[in-house]
Amino acid sequence: MSEFEIVIRGGAVLDGTGSEPVVADIGISDGVIQAVSGPRAADGTNPPSRAERLTGHRVIDASDRVVAPGFIDLHSHADFTLEGWPAATTELHQGVTTLLTGNCGFSPFPVGDVEEAKTASAFLAPELSWSWRDHDGFAAALDKARPAINVAAQTGHSSLRLAAMGGAEREASPDDLARMSALLAEAAGSGAHGFSTGLIYAPGTYSNEEEVRQLVGVAADAGLLYSTHIRNEAEHLHEAIAEAIRAAEATGARLQISHLKAAGPRNHGAVTGALRLIDDAAARGVDVAADVYPYTASSTTLTTRLPAWALDGGPPELLRRLRHSGERERIAAELRHEADQTLGPENVVIADLGDGRYRDAVGSSLADVARREGTDPAEVTLRILEEHDAAVAVVMHGMSDDDVETVLRHPRVAVASDGWVMRPEGAGKPHPRNFGTFPRVLARYVRERGVLSLPEAVRKMTSLPASRLGLDGRGIIRPGAAADVVVFDPDTVTDRSTFADPWQLSTGVSTVLVNGQIALEGDPTGSRAGRVLFR
Repeated sequence: MSEFEIVIRGGAVLDGTGSEPVVADIGISDGVIQAVSGPRAADGTNPPSRAERLTGHRVIDASDRVVAPGFIDLHSHADFTLEGWPAATTELHQGVTTLLTGNCGFSPFPVGDVEEAKTASAFLAPELSWSWRDHDGFAAALDKARPAINVAAQTGHSSLRLAAMGGAEREASPDDLARMSALLAEAAGSGAHGFSTGLIYAPGTYSNEEEVRQLVGVAADAGLLYSTHIRNEAEHLHEAIAEAIRAAEATGARLQISHLKAAGPRNHGAVTGALRLIDDAAARGVDVAADVYPYTASSTTLTTRLPAWALDGGPPELLRRLRHSGERERIAAELRHEADQTLGPENVVIADLGDGRYRDAVGSSLADVARREGTDPAEVTLRILEEHDAAVAVVMHGMSDDDVETVLRHPRVAVASDGWVMRPEGAGKPHPRNFGTFPRVLARYVRERGVLSLPEAVRKMTSLPASRLGLDGRGIIRPGAAADVVVFDPDTVTDRSTFADPWQLSTGVSTVLVNGQIALEGDPTGSRAGRVLFR
């Protein structure tokens, strides 16, 4: 019997399809799973003979552990941070081996005005050289950085709009649409995997349904995934999902509804109707699915609290309006009204805002800061934005745990993080999903609550997201598949990151292989075998 470079021996293998575990040895050479030997029932019956065991130059004992395909994160913003921290420490400790980036309408390409692109993405605290203008250049820069994990990139609608027509609040002209379509087709031609919209974010929010549909048509013609942060996740959740489905149905696009949720207490339970819309569309032949993160809080930029008109022209114009007493009061009045409709200021917590006057407000709610300053939350929101150049990240506590479970159970829903923090240490209080999404599902929703079976949870992290991306040969354990593999202890794997103390890595993942190289063995090994994946 030939000797493999690496053998993972005796683990309970979950192949990613949802099938029950079997005990097997996995032989890996040349970055590929070469053999899966002697599958046996995970209850220990029919133990292997010594002759059946695979032999390898390096043997990893996975007894009493689960062996699964490396987890695939369908919703990440790490394209803004991975160049700065290519070791991807937070991801490896979760067992993640592949990220889909360019979500919510934001990608670091195409770039028209570099300063405008930097300003628009400042709330993500980007760690980028900005040495490119298109997907080809971004992929080359990321490849040069040698990431520890694989990356597939999408092109963001807001980035297209900025490059083609700036940040103005106006309808796209035929020439604007032609420019955006050409840029999107160019990215698709260079191997980008998808097109995304973020229809609550300026400038994407300024688009009408027809603009989006035309661009989705370009994406569909190129075979791209269409991922959308829909136009409303609160009172108009169902209408927003219906809009996304109409675009996919009209164009034949593969539709991925990002981080499905119902925000605000009065909207809790609305996810049931949202899932029904998805099922009805699928029954009509629409290729539609969704993803979810296992938390009852979201995280985004504080500017999403503002009326869309206030962001016309981007952050510089917002800051100008805040210096104009009439416009400032109009924004504050609309803020007060919105707080009564969905999420109150006590539910909006400052996560990060860099240095400045309100640095000590990190971890406090807008309501807390307003009480300290003796003013109302609307005014303090504007003060914070003004003092920190409108680059303020927040965590918003507004979802229901029952809703999270309902969405997580649905067979068309994958697990995804919506994270971007790659470093193990840093400033601020970023959302715990950056550090714990995948182990949290395994600990809280499999082991503790029994919401999902272990095979089904792994499917939602592996073959399901791989199928949405068309990543043939990833997200599954079988001969010929890429050797992206995670080994974890199902009894101890857990997330440790909390809202109060987020900078804590997950535990219980013992080994991670990326393209056949050991990237984590208790701790990261320093291996940087990740790749930029092209469609």
